[in-house]
Amino acid sequence: MENESYVKFQTPESMEKDALDIVENSFRNGKIKKGTNEVIKSIERGESKLVVIAEDVSPPEIVFYLPTLCEERKIPYVYVKKKSDLGSRVGIASAASISIIDFGKSSDLYNKITSELSNIKK
Repeated sequence: MENESYVKFQTPESMEKDALDIVENSFRNGKIKKGTNEVIKSIERGESKLVVIAEDVSPPEIVFYLPTLCEERKIPYVYVKKKSDLGSRVGIASAASISIIDFGKSSDLYNKITSELSNIKK
């Protein structure tokens, strides 16, 4: 992996699938922000419930500071391998990052992801 500078932990495959599912569910039934600038605004405004960051972003500076910003604001974040997978879940070609504002009916999935995240980061 070439962009290890901003990838602070390995996301297990099952969690990556859950993250992509909650992104798609939130896109359809809740509210998301796509695009790094919108994601940053949602984090700074305290609107973001979960941030999903792609690992294959080039140049990595685009999303480099997102994990740190999330940690400062105590917002959970997770990585997915490909920005194309992330984008396809929200109807665009690719997305470097997505912020979930409202996860709609996916509260069980959200709780599962956040509890798994706390175990990974320990």
